[in-house]
Amino acid sequence: MTWTRRGLLAAAGVGAAGGVLGSRRAFAGKGRYDVGASDTEIRIGSIFPYSGPASAYGVIGKVEAAWFRKLNDAGGVNGRKVTLISYDDAYNPAKAVEQVRRLVESDGVLAIFNPLGNPSNTAIQKYLNDRRIPQLFVATGTTKWGDYRHFPWTISGQPPYQAEAMVYARMILERTPGARIGVLFQNDDFGKDYLAGLRAGLGARADAMIVATAPYELSDTTVDAQLVKLRGAGVTVFVNVATSKFAAQAIRRIAEMGWKPEQYLVSVSQTVAGTMRPAGLENGRGVISSYYLKDPADPAWSDDAGMKAMNAFLDQYLPDVDRNNILNVYGYVLARLLTHVLERCGDELTRDNLLRQATSISDLRLDMLLPGVAINTAPDNYFPFRQLQPLQFDGARWRPLGPVITGEVRL
Repeated sequence: MTWTRRGLLAAAGVGAAGGVLGSRRAFAGKGRYDVGASDTEIRIGSIFPYSGPASAYGVIGKVEAAWFRKLNDAGGVNGRKVTLISYDDAYNPAKAVEQVRRLVESDGVLAIFNPLGNPSNTAIQKYLNDRRIPQLFVATGTTKWGDYRHFPWTISGQPPYQAEAMVYARMILERTPGARIGVLFQNDDFGKDYLAGLRAGLGARADAMIVATAPYELSDTTVDAQLVKLRGAGVTVFVNVATSKFAAQAIRRIAEMGWKPEQYLVSVSQTVAGTMRPAGLENGRGVISSYYLKDPADPAWSDDAGMKAMNAFLDQYLPDVDRNNILNVYGYVLARLLTHVLERCGDELTRDNLLRQATSISDLRLDMLLPGVAINTAPDNYFPFRQLQPLQFDGARWRPLGPVITGEVRL
């Protein structure tokens, strides 16, 4: 199915969007509203790559649209229908700007919700902040999305990469304090953010413990040369900061080389289907990672009440989606997080209050978060997800490795 604007509006249980709802109003009807809200409706804008090189992530937007359809069928939020208007940006920054301007200037949305990726979010951030429009829960983990001092209307929507790297640094210091660390990293903001977090977490010992780093480009065909370099440097702890294709290559190649460093793998690449199986399940035995969501492909959650509730929702509202795709869980959790924020707004549906509620969340525990993981924000903490459960791969699935750890972020 092609997910056009009209298709996504239908999935959210609403009709095609009209024009701007009007200028800011102090009071109208039973509540206080800005553009995008009224006694009967809340309009939220969204952009996702439903086409293009990152189209696999479009399922997140589809799950979110399905959630708001379900919500509207049950009466909406505080008696108001939530109109989610979602457009395709094709993972193209210029297209993202075009679509966000359309959402703001033509569709009259209250906020932009969960836009995906560094390129698109970078392109729209200044436009939204200059107009004091919430850029809520962006779907990327680069640390700059929590920079509340310079961009107070932009809020992170994933665990920040630096916080995750600090978790690994803490584990390395506790488990292997004499480690000789080597880092394979993607040569962009994603990889550099993890490397910065690892250095920050190791503190004064970073220069002594990190004995080699090896960047790779997305255009590379393999990372064999990088692994040879790291092994030659005498690395005993290997930190794999790579997307799934290269992460799987590295795990497989390390096994083929007969090299046996302790391995850490970034959470964005720890899926069994996308990385561990292509790497060879046995080759991945012992790899350490972390996560914050329940994995629907993990049989450990087959009888879990939260998993059953999510699958029942998908059965009714999005039956064709792959049940083992963890992106479903992400979309489900983020849609429920936005619902929580909208509910807390009550009858004051202004952008100021929406931002205030989004940045004052305390110990929110949604049932598809891993046990012990909670969502917290504050006016000086724009990172809702900072708690991670360390995991270790046993050759078949990921198992908890010690307690949940909170990763700190340094802006």
